[in-house]
Amino acid sequence: MADISSKNTSDNIVIKTIKTASKHELMQLYKDAGWWEPSWDSRSDFLNYIVKDSALFVGAFYDKRLIGMGRALSDLASDAYIQDVAVLKEFQGEGVGEKIILKLIALLKKNHVDWIGLIAQPGTSSFYKKLGFEPLKDHIPLKFKI
Repeated sequence: MADISSKNTSDNIVIKTIKTASKHELMQLYKDAGWWEPSWDSRSDFLNYIVKDSALFVGAFYDKRLIGMGRALSDLASDAYIQDVAVLKEFQGEGVGEKIILKLIALLKKNHVDWIGLIAQPGTSSFYKKLGFEPLKDHIPLKFKI
């Protein structure tokens, strides 16, 4: 486990776009966030595609270890959805999630994307509100039931 007790931890975290990532590290992020479904163990190959097939994928690294991620699904022309923003619990509270979101927003704006949305997990809306997101008035997120 990393020693993150020093005040300069966030100075040692690098946020960058990536095109590939370790399947093991991605799985750790999903599991740590509580998103991993046991049934995915037998079909974990989808992790080979989420980085390269996302319009943008940002990784947060501490000593070359992937400790956070976020991605944007987009046509990179008009609309984008930010999803799968996760930071390992041991690094939460260090500003990593904020840096990931701000990096994604900057990259999307650079591509002239003018509509950026996301669905916040319960209890996280205040985090996103302080970064400029607001509820979509009169809209309800829906999910197709498979």
